[in-house]
Amino acid sequence: MTLIEIVRNAMLAGFGAQEKMKEFVDELVKKGELSESQGAKLVKEWTERAEKSSEDVTKTLSDIIAKSLEKMNLPTKDDIESIDRKLKTLSARVKKLEEAVSKEASKEPSEEE
Repeated sequence: MTLIEIVRNAMLAGFGAQEKMKEFVDELVKKGELSESQGAKLVKEWTERAEKSSEDVTKTLSDIIAKSLEKMNLPTKDDIESIDRKLKTLSARVKKLEEAVSKEASKEPSEEE
């Protein structure tokens, strides 16, 4: 099972649990064991905790992925962009040098004269 499949399954389980929690609270309200305001407050608290937990999982996964990529010593997007800028600068300089050499070569008298 890949990391993406694990995350997907965890998220789907979380959505299912959230729906079950809401159904459970609705049932308690219907039975009169909770008032509507208590039920709404309970659902709100549970939703906030679930969102916080989801954010924590996302941050943890991001950290794990970043550390793994760092250990793999792969170039970052910034590294590649920096190299690309340098390559463009060097290409422009080489083109100017080639043009200068070409002009100089055309100015030199031919060896046949």
